[in-house]
Amino acid sequence: MIKRSTIETARTLSSLYYALSKESLLTLSDILVYKKCRKGERLIDEGDVCKNLIFIEKGLVRQFYYKNGKELTEHISYENGIVMNIESLFQQEPSRLMIETLEASNIWLIPLNDLERISDSFVDIQRLYRTILKSSLIESQIKADILRFEPANVRYLKLMEYHPEILKRTPLVYVASLLQMTPETLSRVRSSLL
Repeated sequence: MIKRSTIETARTLSSLYYALSKESLLTLSDILVYKKCRKGERLIDEGDVCKNLIFIEKGLVRQFYYKNGKELTEHISYENGIVMNIESLFQQEPSRLMIETLEASNIWLIPLNDLERISDSFVDIQRLYRTILKSSLIESQIKADILRFEPANVRYLKLMEYHPEILKRTPLVYVASLLQMTPETLSRVRSSLL
């Protein structure tokens, strides 16, 4: 995989979240940290403190946790997505969520301390940062509402509509967990839609 330059990554973030000035693009690019990951690599383990927002240039990443000895997938993201453990990130407490790659991935770490420091000096970076957080919170709320209020077939259809890449690239056991259904229920839902 060929990685983007730091300035290209800053431009991508600017185009996705909030338009930055030239000076802000350069400032943001200075704090970005590139990481090439192999499939199955843990980016955050249980007990780690989350210190970065993770921007996915290429690849597939999931957040998960254990409950009653069972692994439960909470979130899956791919190209141009940002993943973070909000509670651990902002409270600087050990994480209960784990983050791992499901494919070989190119990611960019956006260190929180550096992002907050440069946000104090650049209003447009502050707006970009705020827009990233808003987007994350809105996505979490939409997902929570779908899981709370929609039947299994509608949850699957919404995932198909909004994130077909997840269905194409993610092992079905993780898709079932993400949709809060058993693999058997997922199989029945998929069969009924054929």
